[in-house]
Amino acid sequence: MPANQGPSPALRGLWLHEIKHDGFRVIARKDGPRVRLYSRPGNDLTRQFPLIVEALARLRSRSCIIDGEAVACDDNGIASFELIRQHRVDAGVFLYAFDLLELNGDDLRRDPLRSARRRSHPWWLRPSPASGSTSTW
Repeated sequence: MPANQGPSPALRGLWLHEIKHDGFRVIARKDGPRVRLYSRPGNDLTRQFPLIVEALARLRSRSCIIDGEAVACDDNGIASFELIRQHRVDAGVFLYAFDLLELNGDDLRRDPLRSARRRSHPWWLRPSPASGSTSTW
């Protein structure tokens, strides 16, 4: 369906918008020094993205579960689903995090969205080359 221009939402400040990244959906689980990456259906993706695993292992938490998207960029910094699908890259793959589901044993899934975002923000103040966070407006 093509996009259509419409009126601005009447409830400014109550809407949230995120960029749609073109990559693989990834659930990252850190438990102590161990990091595992899974696809939405539960396939193990850990070996496919070692730089993401390495970056997440350095997070200063005992444990966490992050919902995000593994995205590959070409030489011009443009996201390319073909690059990530064909496994032709590793250094150019990033995990764009958009939800922090658990932190140090605390289940954050029931927290209000803005509260969870504030809580997750410090993790991405100094992103590594293999991690980042999605912008919201």
